[in-house]
Amino acid sequence: MGVATATVRAVNGLTARWAGASESGTVFSAAGVWPLLAHLADGAGGTARAELSEALGLPAGQAASAARELLATMGTVRGLDTALGLWTKRSLELRQEWEAGLPADAHGVLTGDPVADSRALDAWAVKRTGGLIDRMPVKLTEDTQMVLASALAMRTRWLSPFHEVELHTAYEPWATRPRLGLRRSSTVLDRVGVAETPGGYVTELKVLGNDALDVHLLLGEEGMQPGQVLGAGVDLLAGHCAVVPGPRLPFGHVGPGLRVERVRRTRPRPPSLEVTTVAYDVNASHDLLRLHRLFGLTAARDTSRGHFPGISGFPLGIGSAEQTTMAKFGALGFEAAAVTTFGAVGAGIPDLRYVSTRISAAFDRPFGFLALHRHTRLVLTAGWVTDPLPAPEYDEDEEW
Repeated sequence: MGVATATVRAVNGLTARWAGASESGTVFSAAGVWPLLAHLADGAGGTARAELSEALGLPAGQAASAARELLATMGTVRGLDTALGLWTKRSLELRQEWEAGLPADAHGVLTGDPVADSRALDAWAVKRTGGLIDRMPVKLTEDTQMVLASALAMRTRWLSPFHEVELHTAYEPWATRPRLGLRRSSTVLDRVGVAETPGGYVTELKVLGNDALDVHLLLGEEGMQPGQVLGAGVDLLAGHCAVVPGPRLPFGHVGPGLRVERVRRTRPRPPSLEVTTVAYDVNASHDLLRLHRLFGLTAARDTSRGHFPGISGFPLGIGSAEQTTMAKFGALGFEAAAVTTFGAVGAGIPDLRYVSTRISAAFDRPFGFLALHRHTRLVLTAGWVTDPLPAPEYDEDEEW
């Protein structure tokens, strides 16, 4: 995927800062927000332009071209679908130069009928995410002049699937009812590692999917906050923190949820990596204007005056900015989607004679995850797991 390193760094930087504002179970996509902010910055003026540029991590004059490159190259990745859409009232005249920077088929019309327009926008969200998200997160009003939206959907199947088991954990909130655990064994030890980060030690597990779409699970020391753990994960992707990989780990408890030990076997076996984690299905809705400083929208949300002279001669301000996101991690694979909108308004005893090394990694308490493109290390979605899926209940066969 040919996207500039500076753009990847900018998008991942927004991921890390957004994670710092997260406090509980959630999922979000900075990669879904960043292109929209970039196009807004391209048409912004004054204070709004400066704030958007700072939030983007790139000069406003470079942002739109970077966004076009990002969306175009993400669109070439198998298993990843992206789209950008624009809807305006017929009476809103756009600057030709700004509109030309959007995809040719992106521009639609707001008829002024809120019910019909909402149905059309919802249908776009369903189509662009393959049904993973069924509603466009925007509330249309009489003052809505323009809606700018992005959609992102990724699906991948694990190169090495998990087996479903019932989770056994000492973490009491998860132990109160049966949880759906996932387990697998591998001889590839470097999929796991430990890093010393500014906030504490973090264990990283790389779960590889097909089409170069992966998920990194991140378990921090007890007491570390979601922002610290996810921020550390972004730092690991950038090479800012050294990771000690599985083959180089000493024996003992070597990191959060991680243990290396010698075990006796009934026959010769190579060293193994035994992973236990949980299945999860996380959904979240985000009001981006609540974090207006993070997204560079402080000035732009002032609707008493216009902030985007490069978009239209009509004065525009940001009346709403929302994202709906989901992520599902299971035995066979992972899927995630995000739709983001900006609304502009006016058995037995065995013979154990052989010894081998076993690395055990247990993600059996709250942890973070980063879903990313393997080769560029661009983070597509990120989240924090606090409520795993329950274990399925099976009806017992009656005996007659």
